[in-house]
Amino acid sequence: MHISDVEVTNMVMICDAASDSVLCERRVKNWCGVAFPGGHLENGESLYESAVREVREETGLDVSELKYCGVIHWSNADTGSQTFIHYYKTSVFSGTLTECDEGELFWCPVDKLRSQKLSPGFETQLDMFFNDRVHELLIIYDDKDSPLIYRWF
Repeated sequence: MHISDVEVTNMVMICDAASDSVLCERRVKNWCGVAFPGGHLENGESLYESAVREVREETGLDVSELKYCGVIHWSNADTGSQTFIHYYKTSVFSGTLTECDEGELFWCPVDKLRSQKLSPGFETQLDMFFNDRVHELLIIYDDKDSPLIYRWF
């Protein structure tokens, strides 16, 4: 089987060290539920540049000093389509939060994050942001969107 479709995206966890909170987005367009800001890679962008741009577009914040956390690789066993989500985190940001058509933005204490209604599968993926020994997760699923295999690396 050859790869028929590849999508490259990013997600950024923005930490406010003073309040031990992270910026969340209650997503309403795609992947509904609470996750972090992010989006798609555009032609000619680096992964890093894409992450910075997406955060600015979705939140109004300027971020820098992004630390690469790893990649989630979704692989459809039926169609061969692939999605790669590159995860970053930072505590360096400036600006004022703006409204977002992707969903409501809010600061959530880190210890309350897992009690939110998270986007599908996001709880499993949080380890990528909080565990420095985890850098890759392969998720193989089928056309029913049923996860078949989770493998951490």
